[in-house]
Amino acid sequence: MTQIFHPSTNTFAKVTIFGALFILTGLAFAWDRVSRSPYVTEADVVRDQPVPFSHEHHVSGLGIDCRYCHTSVEKSSFAGIPATEICMGCHSQIWKDSPMLEPVRASFRTGERLQWTRVHDLPDFVYFNHSIHIAKGIGCESCHGRVDRMPLMRRAASLQMSWCLDCHEHPTGNVRPLDAIYKFGQAADSTTADGAPRNPSVLAEGLGIDAKPLLDCWTCHR
Repeated sequence: MTQIFHPSTNTFAKVTIFGALFILTGLAFAWDRVSRSPYVTEADVVRDQPVPFSHEHHVSGLGIDCRYCHTSVEKSSFAGIPATEICMGCHSQIWKDSPMLEPVRASFRTGERLQWTRVHDLPDFVYFNHSIHIAKGIGCESCHGRVDRMPLMRRAASLQMSWCLDCHEHPTGNVRPLDAIYKFGQAADSTTADGAPRNPSVLAEGLGIDAKPLLDCWTCHR
């Protein structure tokens, strides 16, 4: 029987198959890199705000506790965006004529809320509860990073599912004493009051943390 295809066709077929595998692998790698990049996750990207609020100045410089502005963090799923009245509690006396703070004063005069841009905004299909994380010893720094060093607020992490699962699978790595929840830096949870080293496993056990339910789908997707 006469040969239909030239012998070189076999070589072409092999090159095409292996080339396609390399191309598909490269595309998968590129997709993974793009999906984890700041372009998609907005990690370390500063968002525009109506007023350039500095956490570094208020937290590190003035020593203001997180709960002063985020009033519902211990009792609600939402930490709460501070009302204009909270801002004016200080700024009716301090920097009260600053042009930069005119949007705050205008909001106070008119009663119209400032339209803050949420930096840590999860999709609607994800359930997250601030109060339960606080109750189980997860400090602000674990998710929001060193906000005491942020002149302008940004995401410190990707907030992707893999990032959440890393903590849910090994929660003891982020557990700290309840009196250190709102503190920043390693010194906040390294030792007990009497100077003894803290044991994360003991802390987790004392707070009733069980890693197994944390990996169930319904924990975050309800």
